[in-house]
Amino acid sequence: MSIPTTILIALIALFHLYILYFEMFAWETKGRKVFSQFPKELFPQTKVMAANQGLYNGFLAAGLIWSLLIKDEIWQSNVALFFLGCVAIAGIYGAMTAAKQILYVQAIPALVAMVLILV
Repeated sequence: MSIPTTILIALIALFHLYILYFEMFAWETKGRKVFSQFPKELFPQTKVMAANQGLYNGFLAAGLIWSLLIKDEIWQSNVALFFLGCVAIAGIYGAMTAAKQILYVQAIPALVAMVLILV
């Protein structure tokens, strides 16, 4: 995998670790800032749900980090493509249902990384 591709995948993984942090541990503080369009009273009621979503983001980050540690190039590419595909689908769905900006911060970087792997 090229250095730019590796860097992009690492950045995407770090972003998902950040999402894990704020959804699992800072939902009622940082979450309100990130999702400012949602009513404030919604955050205490959805804390457990957000933590569950954060855990899933952690799994995405773990898969992307794992892909960077694999030595076999074909296996590395396949694992990276799988987890990047999951990130892209989650980003597209999030853009359609929660906030359009998710398309730009989650789905598009994952799609760009997938193109870099495939080229």
